Amino acid sequence: MHEVVILFDLDGTVIDSTQAILESFHNSFDHYGVTHPSDEAIKALIGHPLDDMYKTLGIAEDDIWDYVNTYKQYYRGIACAKTTLLPQAIEAIKEAATFARLGIVTTKTGKYSQELMEYFDLMHYFETLVGREHVIEPKPHAEPILKALKNMGVTHNNVWIIGDTHLDIESSKNAGIKHVAVTSGYETKEQLQQYTKVIVDNVLQAVKRIKGAADE
Repeated sequence: MHEVVILFDLDGTVIDSTQAILESFHNSFDHYGVTHPSDEAIKALIGHPLDDMYKTLGIAEDDIWDYVNTYKQYYRGIACAKTTLLPQAIEAIKEAATFARLGIVTTKTGKYSQELMEYFDLMHYFETLVGREHVIEPKPHAEPILKALKNMGVTHNNVWIIGDTHLDIESSKNAGIKHVAVTSGYETKEQLQQYTKVIVDNVLQAVKRIKGAADE
């Protein structure tokens, strides 16, 4: 049997940083004195790169990176205090570590993501963390997954990603690996069903499903 590799998305899969994300977006709109989008409009875009989010929310192309930088400065100051682990996330990671090699593939800034995972004392379970600044093309492109596999020195055999949006699913298909989608995050089961039939409730169920497949 080939060794199992599991790549984890973060937001909506392992962590809930909704409060920190919303607060950071609203701070940036305050900073530049423009009308705020609704919380629902922002939440609908979580999982996408920040620059794409601001573009969709109506910020002019020339101003987007100013907003992104303002967001990041604020977010870093509140992220640890205003982020929580999703239910059973710790159990899922510990369970996964008993039979697989682990990595993180996120559209969040990798530097801040590593700080978060270290804050939760979970980073030592993971061999690599690929964030937005580590790739040219973020999910749904294959590049983040391929970068993680390269960092880990592994091939595509028996590699899985667990994620909560279609971006994770599409990225897995583009990279030629397997996936399990979870409904603990920012897309509903109905939305996910447009892209996959492999859907469970949370990350622990996803890990158990992968373990079952590995044992077959």
